[in-house]
This record gives sequence, C-alpha cells and structure tokens, in this order.
Amino acid sequence: MASPALLMRVVASAYSVAEKAATIVRNVMAAGDLGIVEKTGANDLQTKADRLVQMSICASLARKFPKVTIIGEEELPADEVSEELIEDGHCEEILKKTCPAQYTGIKEEELVIWVDPLDGTKEYTEGLLDHVTVLIGIAYGGKAIAGVINQPYYNYEAGAGAVLGRTIWGVLGIGAFGFQLTEAPAGKHIIVTTRSHSSTLVNDCISALNPDSVIRVGGAGNKIIQLIEGKASAYVFASPGCKKWDTCAPEAILHAVGGKITDIRGNSFQYNKEVKHMNSAGVLATLRNYDYYASRIPDTVKQSLVP
Repeated sequence: MASPALLMRVVASAYSVAEKAATIVRNVMAAGDLGIVEKTGANDLQTKADRLVQMSICASLARKFPKVTIIGEEELPADEVSEELIEDGHCEEILKKTCPAQYTGIKEEELVIWVDPLDGTKEYTEGLLDHVTVLIGIAYGGKAIAGVINQPYYNYEAGAGAVLGRTIWGVLGIGAFGFQLTEAPAGKHIIVTTRSHSSTLVNDCISALNPDSVIRVGGAGNKIIQLIEGKASAYVFASPGCKKWDTCAPEAILHAVGGKITDIRGNSFQYNKEVKHMNSAGVLATLRNYDYYASRIPDTVKQSLVP
C-alpha cells in the first residue's frame, strides 16, 4: 500500500489538531479566566484561548511538516511550546480517501497553512458560543484547496449528555464532510453578515440586495456554515475587516461543495505566503446563485472598496 499523499496527511493531521484546539478552547472557558487583551480596540480582542490554540496548531503542524509555511492570526513570541499543547494524531478516515490527481505531487514547501485559532473571539467573550470556530486552511499555488473548521461548542444548547463540538473538513475534488449539505429555501434571499463590524457601507450594500431577512452573526467560519447548512443564501460583507485566515478554510469547504466566494468586486482571493493578510475589498459568498447577488452589488459599494 503506497503511503498517503502529503496533502491527505496534512488534512488528516489538521483534523486532529483542530479537535485538540477545541478542547483547549473549552478548557479555557471552563476555567473562567479568559485573559482578554484588546489588540486594536474593543472589537478586536485576543484571549488566552486564541494564544494557546495558535501555539498548539502551529507547533503541532510544524513538527510534522517542517517545510510548510504556517501563517497564524496572532502575533506571538517564539517561545518553546509545552508538550501538552502538541497534537500528534491524525484522522484515519481522511487518509483512506484518494488524493485528487492534481495534488498528488505537492511538496511541503509549496503549501501555505492559514490559521485562525479562534474565529469569533468577541462572541466567545460574550458567551455566544455557537458562533466560535477554529479554522485551518490549506493553500497551494495561491488557491485554498483544503480546509478544516471545528465548532468547539456545536450542540452546546442540546443539554447534558449531548456530544459537544464537531469538525467539518473538505478538499477540492473530494468534497466536504462532517455536516449535512442543505440549500437555502428556494426564492428566499437570506443574507448573513457581520454582527460586530457593521457600517453604513455594510448596511447600504445589504439593502441594495433587497433581502427577505438578514442574519447577523460573528465569525467567517460560522457564516460559511450558515450557507452550507441552508440557513442563509448569501454571505455579504462590504468592508475591509476580514483576513486571509478567516476565509481560507471556509473557502476550500465552500468550493468543495460547488459554492463560490470572492471579494465584493468579484475577484478571487489569493493565499500565497507573500500576499497581504487583509481582504480589503470585503466578501461575497454563496452556495448557489452567486451571479444573482454579484449582479446586484451597487457600483458605489464596489468603488468604495479597493482590493
């Protein structure tokens, strides 16, 4: 039996690393001291969970795949990472899948992994736990080709005895797993957008789409989950706040099931290691009917957002 292709090994490891991350996220919350620091302001927070999870993910993946470039959200000192943060396991199920032919020859140094240790930090600090995700996106040739999204608190309102948390993963050419793919109700325009980063531009753009309803939630990972589970028909964010580590994993999963994500002007995101981290021209994503929404974004909005 030939050993599994590098990409499948990276995804299988990222799956276990994300599950370990979820445990850290839950433990920090349970211990009660979130260790909150403001980065650029009250809407840009970092907690002890962000810091520990990033150390865990980056150190665990770097130990197994030393030549891969790993870019994480948090600026952290290069300290020794304690062994208890290292996750060495992998998901056997993923290794059993056949790597798509176009990715079988990938070398470690050609991969870039974008890590958001805790997407939806503000919501985490406010107890909106279902908004929180851990994101590990894998890019090759500047494109997001695989991703892992863990929801540490999935099911947390289901009561005692419920299994907490889930991990969704996907690879272009294989598909995405760990959830039930569902389309939004036909003929309904349900927009999911930011909860804590609203602005006139964000709201003007949404009104122009004449939605039946608007869902405001935290976290880019969470918003893509709303699309693939049929709770929303488009994710629209006409503002520069989102970064590459917010979109890389969700993009791979969305694209793996036939959806589409671009900036507000219709440009694809690039994920090579030299790229700037900010998605300055916002986000437009759908599972289906991308062109319907793209064609209704006002030119004034497009002109206000420079890639």
